[in-house]
Amino acid sequence: MLFRPTTEADLERVVEVIVDEPVGWIDADRYRAEMRQGMYRPEWTWIAEDDGRVTARALWWGRTDSVHPIALDCLHVDPACADRADVAAGLLTAGLRAFASQGAPEPPLYNLTLPVGWRDDPAAAAAVEWRGRAAARAGLTREVERLRLEWTPDSGLPPATGKLTFAPASDEEFLRLFRRTAVGSLDDETRRNVEAKGAEATARGEMDFYLGCPGRRDWWRLAYAPDGQVVGLALPSATPYARNVGYLGVVPEFRGHGHVDDLLAEITRMHADTGTELITATTDTGNAPMAAAFDRAGYRVTEIRMIYSAPAA
Repeated sequence: MLFRPTTEADLERVVEVIVDEPVGWIDADRYRAEMRQGMYRPEWTWIAEDDGRVTARALWWGRTDSVHPIALDCLHVDPACADRADVAAGLLTAGLRAFASQGAPEPPLYNLTLPVGWRDDPAAAAAVEWRGRAAARAGLTREVERLRLEWTPDSGLPPATGKLTFAPASDEEFLRLFRRTAVGSLDDETRRNVEAKGAEATARGEMDFYLGCPGRRDWWRLAYAPDGQVVGLALPSATPYARNVGYLGVVPEFRGHGHVDDLLAEITRMHADTGTELITATTDTGNAPMAAAFDRAGYRVTEIRMIYSAPAA
């Protein structure tokens, strides 16, 4: 079996692949549209061929200006293959090795989108099982389950307790709060970055990321206790598709007092006050306090993602 990146001549064979399992996948229209924007590229699209027949497809994605792919969006292997995990592992390994040889600083993660309650659906559970085995065999051994949530006006605004006040602040103050809230965070990506790079580099990375998002910098707020102590930060933000929660965090000495509810309420209200009809958010299932806060604030889970990544260096 041959594993290789595609060329433009392979386009029709790539887009005619149909995934009939209950997992997220990329159809022909989306692939063509995002290829025109440079988010999918022939060299980031890999196939497995057996006697000239496409038996597997892996679609890696990046931003328009990305030098290397950021994430694997779609992985499919023909059900006729005797061991789908084996074929998928070979395809992923070949692609990841190629990206590493081209200077990618770390292996792109794999995002597998799933319906809510997927464990109760035998077809969905089976689709996750072989893909998870393939990811692990290709070196993506770190597994995190992540919730995608949405707030709409019919959920009502979460109540504000009035315990905290909110105000704008300088970049230096926000950087300091990013650094303080990173320590002891339950968010998997934050913990991973602190392990690999330390709190300072993690804070700078978070700051740069949110400055680069479509959301506005003047939305950002620090939260203060009645005595003037800084409790945390609240960053309403946006994606290219919707307003979102962005980032919120409580400094270690104020954790465990319910302040997360006030931070989330502030972000939600700031967006709602501008007439926003949809606010999106994400959190890990392992971050139980944050997931519970979203539930209390009227956010509902709309989809689940299994994220497979390489261990922190």
